[in-house]
Amino acid sequence: MSRNPERKYRVVTSFQRRIGNPLLKRLPIQTLLETTGRKSGLPRRTPVGGRLVGREFWFVSEYGGRSQYVRNIQADPRVRVRVRGRWYTGTAHVMPEDDARARLRTLPRFNSAAVRAMGAGLTTVRVDLTD
Repeated sequence: MSRNPERKYRVVTSFQRRIGNPLLKRLPIQTLLETTGRKSGLPRRTPVGGRLVGREFWFVSEYGGRSQYVRNIQADPRVRVRVRGRWYTGTAHVMPEDDARARLRTLPRFNSAAVRAMGAGLTTVRVDLTD
């Protein structure tokens, strides 16, 4: 991709917003993160790749605090996650102190490769599931 990180960010997020995410959200097996829009108050669903570990769901945000869903989490950490077709409620925690690159090695390989290739400012997110 580009050597210019700002251009890379604009290209990747534009593609995800217009093409990638709308297609992926329709797949019944796709893992989804549902946050509450910090301005609208409406549910916002974003495809993510992560792993359920006991009562926690872990994933890595490609753009950390620049990601809209991370900003939504910071405003209201109550979220829902759809894993293998089942919805769970929980509380999300943005974890900048966690080694996101090391965390990606423990998550699904295909998604992790895409996050490493496209992302800048990787940030780990943990969701503590309540049901």
